[in-house]
Amino acid sequence: MRKHRAVFIGCVQFSRAMLDDLLVLSEIDLCGVVTRQSSAINTDFVDLSGVAAGRGIPVLYAAGNEQEEIASWIKAREADICFCLGWSYLLKQPILSAAPLGVVGYHPTLLPRNRGRHPIIWALALGLKETGSTFFLMDEGADSGPILSQIRVPIGEDDDAASIYGKLIGIGRAQLRSLVGDLQEGTLTGVPQDSASATHWRKRGVDDGRIDWRMPAEGIHNLVRALSPPYLGAHANFRNAEIKVWKTRLGTVGAVDVEPGYVINRNGRDIHVQCGVGSIVLERHGFGQVQGAPLQRGDYL
Repeated sequence: MRKHRAVFIGCVQFSRAMLDDLLVLSEIDLCGVVTRQSSAINTDFVDLSGVAAGRGIPVLYAAGNEQEEIASWIKAREADICFCLGWSYLLKQPILSAAPLGVVGYHPTLLPRNRGRHPIIWALALGLKETGSTFFLMDEGADSGPILSQIRVPIGEDDDAASIYGKLIGIGRAQLRSLVGDLQEGTLTGVPQDSASATHWRKRGVDDGRIDWRMPAEGIHNLVRALSPPYLGAHANFRNAEIKVWKTRLGTVGAVDVEPGYVINRNGRDIHVQCGVGSIVLERHGFGQVQGAPLQRGDYL
């Protein structure tokens, strides 16, 4: 049975993991990789050219959103199918139709719920108990094409962005191998999404990562774990500086007659802070680098 020729599009850590798997699958002849040399928006950015070049696979660097150029390049590779797994632009018809079998995309939610931007961050920041790992056949909409494979992914109380990212990679690898098997057997089909059930997450901004001590402690804890590596970290403003907070735990004590932001106690690196509801302990943070007197009990953040 003939191998399917495929072009891979991606530029993040998840892309690298999926590309590594495709390279060892005997059913796929990887005939091209589209990636980027740098990214101002992807903190988990990976340039895939080294992986491709090591296998003698042609590489196209996309400096921007040159969709006509990418489409022409895919056609020149005579690809049967594309895998776009970790890309920041919506694809338009020239790329979507460049390979006869279309473009397989990926979104880490339970589509049609939670289409859109920053899905791992939003899921954790909102305190969700589960998310999803979904492969779909891309169309011109945002995460709206027919679903090819979907698996529920639990979110535990101790999960953060890195652990969820790792779960998604492991689950995604198994899904991708199954999809390639279906592709080879000619049984790869998609189930249309119910657009009436769709919801959308917006693009996050700098203010969305700012800690407001008036928030409940649980909300602050969720925000911190959502923005932990590979992302940029939650932050608080203190003494005219932006201070990163990377890890927290919920406090066991708090006071109803103390203002939010009050430092209840400091024990070594741990800083215990009153919140709007409850309290929180800052475990990994940048307050030790702040100029001036060391932060101590009785200070306000």
